[in-house]
Amino acid sequence: MARPIQLYAFDMNCVGHINHGLWTHPRDSSLRYTDLDYWTDLAKTAERGKFDGIFLADIVGVYDVYQNRPDAAIRAAAQIPVNDPLIPLSAMALVTQHLGFGVTVNTTYEPPFLFARRMSTLDHLTKGRIGWNIVTGYLDSAARSMGLARQPEHDARYEAAEEYLEVLYKLWEGSWADDAVLRDQKGRVFADPARVRAVRHEGQHYRVDGIHLSEPSPQRTPVLFQAGASSRGQDFAARHAETVFVASSSPKSARVLVDGLHKRAAELGRSGGAIKVLNLVTVVTGRTEREAQEKVEDYRRHASAEASLAHYSSSIGIDLSQFALDEPILDTQTNANQSALAALTGGREGATMRQVIDQMVLGSRQKPIVGSPEQIADHFQTWMEEGGIDGFNLARTVAPESLTDFVDLVVPVLQERGLFKHDYAPGTLRQKLFGGDTGRLPENHPAAAYRFR
Repeated sequence: MARPIQLYAFDMNCVGHINHGLWTHPRDSSLRYTDLDYWTDLAKTAERGKFDGIFLADIVGVYDVYQNRPDAAIRAAAQIPVNDPLIPLSAMALVTQHLGFGVTVNTTYEPPFLFARRMSTLDHLTKGRIGWNIVTGYLDSAARSMGLARQPEHDARYEAAEEYLEVLYKLWEGSWADDAVLRDQKGRVFADPARVRAVRHEGQHYRVDGIHLSEPSPQRTPVLFQAGASSRGQDFAARHAETVFVASSSPKSARVLVDGLHKRAAELGRSGGAIKVLNLVTVVTGRTEREAQEKVEDYRRHASAEASLAHYSSSIGIDLSQFALDEPILDTQTNANQSALAALTGGREGATMRQVIDQMVLGSRQKPIVGSPEQIADHFQTWMEEGGIDGFNLARTVAPESLTDFVDLVVPVLQERGLFKHDYAPGTLRQKLFGGDTGRLPENHPAAAYRFR
């Protein structure tokens, strides 16, 4: 079998996620996002398709840069309203046995001590199938909501996140010894106090003096996801991440990111296989190429360019409503998403608004891959071979149709070609992805330095 593809269903606890406006399609069911069975059905479909996991994004602000107000985002449900991504996971885990779960939580606004307990709890309840997507945020609206005048500077957010991870590693890996929990009912001793210790940390950003409140979970530290593609974000990922999400527009551009990331990781003493890289894609498929083309034309009638511009404006920190259609968006410095800004303005004169809108086929700045199952499989093979990536994060279009189509039509073709698994490997999410006997982070990961010795 060739290097197996990893697949995640990319979603968010909201009506409109990446491909904006498609919630208005008559076959879309994302208006039911507040119903628990909406999420359990999604999990069951993903596991039926042998997906490695469901990845739930999150944001804790609103998109208010476009036209200097949130109206466009609110009107089109562009990631607003948005509910907590952690809450549905226990129910989704209950109806599945192997499916992994990646969940986004922002280091800038979450106290590490309480967050450590929530993730340990989920790791217990999912039997070791939980992962955390580490983000530092990029919205001033989020900072204001949390009592700050504005968000910290881009690189400063990562500096604080480095310390945040140090605190978490101390709690997850070092507060309880492996043999601390005895569960001795006859002797009336649940745990040995000598094998449990308080974490004492006093740094520039965080102070902690306390025992981790959860006993050791199957993975201790959840699988670590990260999506930063800026230079500082890649440094952070090379040090900490096990799986990195990118949004490259071509295999060639993906290869540059992949090679750079693996080189940085190797320089930090981590092996080349320590990090998996997944590329964000939108797929529209049908039984034939013609059916897929008809479907994407049907979908695009419901797409919202305005909502996409509202999302994009906040992503890059520039109000795109100020530019005329053929006016170039010149390179500038903002405190938002550096990789999204660089993709728009870096290395050339700058895209125009007309070019940006032309990209928004389905209400996002990413053009979909459209074709028959065999054509989709061809695309994926090319990305794997030329881009060096390990798999894909599949953005939804019309829910649940897009996931069901992929599971029923594309997955069998990938399996026939030996590109995708027929069944799950045993063990925790980390063991499924990387192998190993324990489900724990390897000794060459920085977390290992904080283990109870």
